Amino acid sequence: MLEQSVAEAVSDTRRHVFLRAVRFADVDSQGHVNNVRFFDYLEDARLEMFHLDLHREGETPFSGLVVARHEIDYRRPLTFRADPVRVESWVTEIKPVKFTLGYEIRDDETTFVRARSVLVAYNVERATPRRLEQHELDYLGRFLIAA
Repeated sequence: MLEQSVAEAVSDTRRHVFLRAVRFADVDSQGHVNNVRFFDYLEDARLEMFHLDLHREGETPFSGLVVARHEIDYRRPLTFRADPVRVESWVTEIKPVKFTLGYEIRDDETTFVRARSVLVAYNVERATPRRLEQHELDYLGRFLIAA
């Protein structure tokens, strides 16, 4: 049932939703999730969005994406808790070889983090940027929300 509600949220809002548990190891000596750990949350959401979800849907996962830039704004402290947080991701810009993702790490009441990443399509064998393939552009378009 939870998977169905997440899928409905994605189709309704054009945001990809990834539920992420707050692990005890994420919490620092000040009692909140360490700032660097939030990048792990974003990475886990991207892995789900661009690889695992597509694999489960029988579609071709993205291959060769590299992060060119991260920006992150810490809005509220996140402490250890039983309930997961949502990492919501959406596309704000698409260009021939790169795209930009917006994110929020949140629950129903609080936005803990707002972030942005620029990702570049990359040919691993040649170690060079590559153009996004049509199936990748089509998939990105599902989550496009103009900034």
